[in-house]
Amino acid sequence: MPHLTLRDGDPLYYEVQGDGPPLALVSGLGGALSFWKPQVAALARHFRLVLHDHRGTGQSSKRPIEFSVEQMADDLLQLLDHLKIARAHIAGHSTGGAIGQTIALDRPERLDRLVLSATWTAADEYFRRLFDLRAGMLRLEGPLAYAQGTSLFGLPAAFLRDHAEVLASEEAASAASMVPELVLGRIAAIQRFDRSRDLARIKARTLVFGARDDLITPAYFSEALARAIPDATLVMLPEGGHFYPRVYPAEFQRVVTDFLTKP
Repeated sequence: MPHLTLRDGDPLYYEVQGDGPPLALVSGLGGALSFWKPQVAALARHFRLVLHDHRGTGQSSKRPIEFSVEQMADDLLQLLDHLKIARAHIAGHSTGGAIGQTIALDRPERLDRLVLSATWTAADEYFRRLFDLRAGMLRLEGPLAYAQGTSLFGLPAAFLRDHAEVLASEEAASAASMVPELVLGRIAAIQRFDRSRDLARIKARTLVFGARDDLITPAYFSEALARAIPDATLVMLPEGGHFYPRVYPAEFQRVVTDFLTKP
């Protein structure tokens, strides 16, 4: 299994699939590259996909650190360096979108085109309340309740109804591997994130993509990003929830591939 040893000694698990222009698929708060499983086969026909488990998740290091979006962005850049990729497309979902914003602003020479999926500008009162609640669920009720809450907040009711057995299995597996203190540290990191005043400096061609019924990063965040980033393209599905790439994988693949390949 491929692991990169980061400069501070921690292992970072990654996978590379496909051939073509490099595209880093960057997961959200859950951090696991398995989030992209419904997308990999289709996107790998067009791109060299770079995926990784964030530190604190999956098969990467579980050592406690001071998490920040900047640290997460630097981990991704170290991975691209390791793979000798000087410049890549980045598609970041939720927390991955915050990582994408950070690289677009601080290391623009490393970025080709940017996809910001179901992400946000800066924590507002709604965002803080939601993640305070999720953190409280984890502290008081434990990992399984947190995993179940993630499904409830992130997926449409009909999808939950129709995939209840699969989701229950996934939630149990997530709870079994979860280290609560690391999840809480990652929540604190995203609550601190705020590059909203800098967004007008983003030069990369940018797609902002989301769903109107997203309860975790409401549609107004996507709309604000599209207004603030010069010449950004905004695509909003009428439904699909926060995890719309899972609910409508073919639509996600079509929109992202069209955006990244058009002249």
